[in-house]
Amino acid sequence: MTINEFYLIALLIIFALPWLFWRLLRTEYFAPLVVVQIVGGILLGPGVLGAAMPEYYAFVFRPEVIGMLNGVAVWAVMLFVWIAGIELDLSQAWKHRRETSITAGLALGMPLLLGSLAALLILRWPGWQGPEGATWQVIVGLGMACAVTALPILVLFMEKLAILREPLGQRILRYASLDDIAIWGVLALILLDWERIGRQLVFLVGFAIATWLIRRLMVRLSQQDRWPVGLIWLALCGLAGDWSGMHFMVGAFLAGVVLDADWYGHEAMDRFRNVVLLTIMPVFFLSTGLRTEWDVGGTVVFAAAAALLLAAVAGKLIGVALAGRILGWAKGEASLIGWLLQTKALIMIIFANILLDKQIITNTAFTALLLMAVASTMLTIPMVTPMLKRLDALKGRDA
Repeated sequence: MTINEFYLIALLIIFALPWLFWRLLRTEYFAPLVVVQIVGGILLGPGVLGAAMPEYYAFVFRPEVIGMLNGVAVWAVMLFVWIAGIELDLSQAWKHRRETSITAGLALGMPLLLGSLAALLILRWPGWQGPEGATWQVIVGLGMACAVTALPILVLFMEKLAILREPLGQRILRYASLDDIAIWGVLALILLDWERIGRQLVFLVGFAIATWLIRRLMVRLSQQDRWPVGLIWLALCGLAGDWSGMHFMVGAFLAGVVLDADWYGHEAMDRFRNVVLLTIMPVFFLSTGLRTEWDVGGTVVFAAAAALLLAAVAGKLIGVALAGRILGWAKGEASLIGWLLQTKALIMIIFANILLDKQIITNTAFTALLLMAVASTMLTIPMVTPMLKRLDALKGRDA
C-alpha cells in the first residue's frame, strides 16, 4: 500500500467512527458531535487504541501518516483560532463595562485561583512539569486552563438552546469575550521568553504597524477579496508569532482580533466556522488524541483530571454567583450563566496544546487537562436545559 492509501484510511477512521457513534447512539443531548470527535481522538491515540491493538495502531498511524495529519491539524486550528478572534465584539463589552468587567473578572479569577491551588497539589507528585517549564508557569497554566471558556463552542451551544440572539445570550457572549482576551494575555505572559525578548518586542511593534495597514487595506477591498487577504494575513501573523518565540496560535488569534466581523458578514462567518469544524477540525482532534499518554498510570491521571474539574466547576460557579450578588441578578440566573461558561472544549485544548508544544507541561498533564475539558463541556447542556425551563422569562419569552 502507498502512504496516500494509509493516509486516506486514517481520514476514513477519523470522520466515520465518531459520526457513526454520535448518530446511532444519539448523544447530542450530553455530547455534541464536536465532543464525540474529541473523545474519539483520545480513544484512537496511543494510550487506548495503541495499547489495546499496538500492531493495528502502528499499521495505520505510522510516522509518515501522523506527519501528514499534523500538517492539516496546524492549519485547521489556526483557522479556528482566527475565527474566534474575529468574532470577539469588544464594543458591547465596553458599552456595559461595569457589569461585564465584574462578571468576567470573577468568572475568570475564581477558577484560576482554585485551579492554581489544585496544580500546587498535583505538582507534589512527579510527571507533570515539562523540561522547559518553570514551576510558576505550570501552576498558572493549569490554573488558567480551569478558567477557560470556549467562545466558539459556547456559541454553538447557545444556538442549540435558542438563546444566542436573546438578551441573556448576548450578555454571556460579552462575559466570555472579555475572558478570551484575558486568557490569551495570560498565555502570552506564560510564554514570555527573556532570551528572545528582543524578537518579541519586534513582533509587537511590527504587529501594531501591520494592523494599522491591514485595517486601512480591508476597508478598501470588496468582501470577495477580504477572504484571501485575511488568510494571507493569518499565515503571516502565525509565522511572525512563532518566529518571536510566542506561538503560531497566539499570532493567529491576534490576526483575527484586529479584524472586524462586519467586513465578512456574520452569516458568512458562521458558515465558514461550521465548514472548518466539519471538514478539517476532526483531524486536529485526532492529532490531539495522539498526544495523550498515561505514563504515571491511568488512575493518577483521572484523579488529577477530577481535581482540576472540581476546581474549574466550583470556581466558575462561585465567581459568577458573587457577580450576581453584587449586580443584583434574579434568583437562579447566576447558576445558569455559570454552567454555560463551563464550556471548555477546543479553546482549552488549544491552550493546553501550546503549553505542551513549549514543553511547559508533560503529555501526562496534557491528558489530564483534556479529560477535564471533555467532562466540563459534556456537563453543560444537561445542567443548563432544566434551568432554562425554570427561567424561561430570562430568554424574553412568555412564561
